[in-house]
Amino acid sequence: MSAAAEQKRAAGEAAAALVQDGMTVGLGTGSTAAEFVRALGRRVAAGELSVRGVATSDATASLARELGIALIELDAAGEIDLTVDGADEVGPGLSLIKGGGAALLREKLVWEASRRCVVIADRSKVVQRLGRFPLPVEVIAFGHVSTSRRLFDALAEVDVGAAPRLRLRDGAPVRTESGHVIYDIPCGAIPDPSPLADALKAVTGVVDHGLFLDLADEALIAGEGGMERLMP
Repeated sequence: MSAAAEQKRAAGEAAAALVQDGMTVGLGTGSTAAEFVRALGRRVAAGELSVRGVATSDATASLARELGIALIELDAAGEIDLTVDGADEVGPGLSLIKGGGAALLREKLVWEASRRCVVIADRSKVVQRLGRFPLPVEVIAFGHVSTSRRLFDALAEVDVGAAPRLRLRDGAPVRTESGHVIYDIPCGAIPDPSPLADALKAVTGVVDHGLFLDLADEALIAGEGGMERLMP
């Protein structure tokens, strides 16, 4: 196992140790979140606890079912006790960029329904300033090219000189599980993410964006020297 893979596994196991019996748990999406789901599944299989999971994607739901984790829909969950998820970047104050796996909308819905949110990542994801990873924006498919032009104008208004790029796979637009498309914004650097978040959300046709601000309660960061806990 590579060092990066081992760090992801360590972060997942540390987060799974936070889960208590009877909790409703938000299950994130991505390679690091999958390590948390696997670690949680091992605790469930060992009879240590019984939980209900709310999956943020079909891939996560499939993995959880394989591991014997009971699942419920978000609308049936009420308030979620704890959500654990990965991130593409972890910045100052636990500001995050998410959405590399095209699940940002469902992830944010689950995060915002949660009492406590813990982000897990390896040390490479921690940055001094957000923006090195292109910022995903989920856009309604109808008229998305026109929406991308409005996005460009909105970016210019907050001094972000970047052109949104439609995410493609095998020459076709990537579709989210909600049927939307993703535009990635190569910002380079985001000195102040709050005005950018507001500007993006105000564009007609934008469903949501990958800036997760004031949502994470703590981060578990795995590195060569062990586990580090970060707070906002």
